[in-house]
Amino acid sequence: MGYEVISKCPVCSKKLKITRLKCESCNTIIENDFHMSKFEYLTRDQLKFIEVFLKCRGNIKDVEKELKISYPTVRGKLDEVLVSLGYDKPKGENKDSLKVLDALEKGEITTEEAIKLLRE
Repeated sequence: MGYEVISKCPVCSKKLKITRLKCESCNTIIENDFHMSKFEYLTRDQLKFIEVFLKCRGNIKDVEKELKISYPTVRGKLDEVLVSLGYDKPKGENKDSLKVLDALEKGEITTEEAIKLLRE
């Protein structure tokens, strides 16, 4: 039985590096500087989100239903994962536009009002 690999130092929060691997069958030990995948640095919540996103084949409506969250929340979580993986946040979208979409989804504003706010 093993433990889950931690990816950040509990003292300084910097990324950790794997330096030792061991075969459970023959006990061979290999030591070197090994790099973890970008995905190893995602939080448990981010990994759960990615798993659901992949299971739903990227269909945001299905992700909304499964996680019981709104469209803007799905987009926000996806952007958060992309940034954590080292990609730039998509241009042309900001928190204000996500708030407008969320308000539209909740019926707080009309489609016309949403279009006007998004164009501004």
